[in-house]
Amino acid sequence: MPATLSFLTRFSCRTWVRYSLALFLMLLSVSCGSQSGDRPTPSASNPPTTSNREVKEFNVIDVAVIPALSPKEQEKQLESLAEYLEKSLGYPIYFQVTPSYEQAVELLVQEKVEVAYLGPLTYVLAQQQNPQVEPIVAPIEKSTGRPSYTSVIIARKAAGIDSLSDLKGKRFAFVSRSSTSGYLVPMAHFQKIGLRPDQDFATVKYSGNHDKAQADLEAGVVDAIADSRPSLLKRQKSGKLDPSQYQIIWESAPIPMSPIVVSKKLSPEIVSSLKKALINAPEGLADVTGAESAGYTLVEDADYEPIRQLQKALEANSGPRQ
Repeated sequence: MPATLSFLTRFSCRTWVRYSLALFLMLLSVSCGSQSGDRPTPSASNPPTTSNREVKEFNVIDVAVIPALSPKEQEKQLESLAEYLEKSLGYPIYFQVTPSYEQAVELLVQEKVEVAYLGPLTYVLAQQQNPQVEPIVAPIEKSTGRPSYTSVIIARKAAGIDSLSDLKGKRFAFVSRSSTSGYLVPMAHFQKIGLRPDQDFATVKYSGNHDKAQADLEAGVVDAIADSRPSLLKRQKSGKLDPSQYQIIWESAPIPMSPIVVSKKLSPEIVSSLKKALINAPEGLADVTGAESAGYTLVEDADYEPIRQLQKALEANSGPRQ
């Protein structure tokens, strides 16, 4: 039995996720006041509705992927997955690692791609702009055996940072304003404890992806970063971010894993085949970001409602994302 199916037999992923996310939202709640393709594309602000959308067949399935590693490393990670999916689906698969989180959202919303690998927050943002997208599966984190991960704040020990309060006056890097673990979750916690990065930190940088944020920390460009635990573990496995020099000073409650999201213009048959292929994918193909995982599990929009509520709460206190 594939690892994923065995996992699903042992307990209900969705039940566990919703329970954990309810706790996650409670812990992180913020008090609220009162390039590719020549296809014609609709406006992101006026996406097509179900009534005027055609379900089409494709000769190639285009997949947008949010940036997580250096382009070369991430492209290498995708090679075996593309080959596996092509054999499973009978369609050529074209992966496009986008320069930014925002561009991956734009490609899916404007229907320049049929499938996207998004973060929890970027999925929420895409669905807000085009309701005709839906999550179908998400990876299971290998280190925990669960479809969730955590956000962490990592600091250089030499900077004298042992707690969140020590971040005042220090240089800090988020990953991107569209990153869940690299921005949304830690920023919500900062607001909860009264820490204001724009006023309390010496500088605030947005590195662009997890790999670049880690490189900024190692190069001494910043004193601390927001990151994800899987990304940190992968970096340490490669011999970097030595625990003797860097430490985790904060870790979040569980966050739902990044989903594979599809456009409803894909036929139900293709979507069903894609789900089946990913659920039965062998280990090592499971996470296109390069993080270790143990297969995929089914997800749905409701699994990301806590992220949606956290985003709304954060915007209510700090204004819309820029």
